[in-house]
Amino acid sequence: MDALRTVLTRLEKEGAALGHFNVADLVLLKAVVGAAADIKFPVFVGASEGERGFFGTRQLAVLVKSLREESGQPIFLNADHTHSLASAVEAVKAGFDAVVADFSALPFAENIARTKEAVETLKGINPSAFVEGEIGNIGTGSEIHESVQSASRILSTPEEARQFVAATGIDSLAPAVGNMHGMLESMVEGKTKKRLNIERIREIKKAAGIFLTLHGGSGTDDGDFRNAIGAGINIIHINTELRVAWRKSLEESLSRQPGEVVPYKILPPVIDAVKQVVSSRLKLFGGQSVGQSAAAR
Repeated sequence: MDALRTVLTRLEKEGAALGHFNVADLVLLKAVVGAAADIKFPVFVGASEGERGFFGTRQLAVLVKSLREESGQPIFLNADHTHSLASAVEAVKAGFDAVVADFSALPFAENIARTKEAVETLKGINPSAFVEGEIGNIGTGSEIHESVQSASRILSTPEEARQFVAATGIDSLAPAVGNMHGMLESMVEGKTKKRLNIERIREIKKAAGIFLTLHGGSGTDDGDFRNAIGAGINIIHINTELRVAWRKSLEESLSRQPGEVVPYKILPPVIDAVKQVVSSRLKLFGGQSVGQSAAAR
């Protein structure tokens, strides 16, 4: 399997981005991997500290490794939003391909210092570890919000990006460009969409000169996604959309089978529902690259 940097570089040349989907249980993991296998496209499996605490850091790493070997698909594993060095080290030692060293809630100078320490430590353990840093505020929680968090409206600047990248040595930067974690109820209902500042993405890409990651992608306008990729976004995170599909489909499956107690009879429709969300996003992010076999590349 090609290294993560190689895949990202290739996708960028093809005008595509790598879809990143968070998982907290086997249902979500099977849906994400299954969708990627069906359309023959690379995928990024992610798990935040909370998700890793529920799933098990080592357990998730072993499962992803097994699925990768069985499917032959390029499946990468990311320790999403990691707020401590100890947790980041645990993930890399467990076999995660990448870590988001997220100290963005701290003052800018401290964010730089903590991120730089994480890069040096993690690459000391595994030189090929892919480390991402984050600047700006895009809110918290991949869940349904009643209103937009005002702080998430402040965009990262090209100069902040330039300084941060130069000082830390990160592999990818996650800036605030109009994105936010979670979704509003109106977004779940399909009445509104998140809108991105495409020109700011373009400016930050030029200043940073490295891979860019878009966090909080759920509920974003499809056209903005494609324009963002064209402006320099390489990785796109989707979580809340999966959680919404998981919850709704589980409720429907239980209501259809009120007397059923067998998990493997209740859960397949849930896997299918989440899989549909992942497939649609992968096709959007991949554009013309979707469906091309590894041999053709």
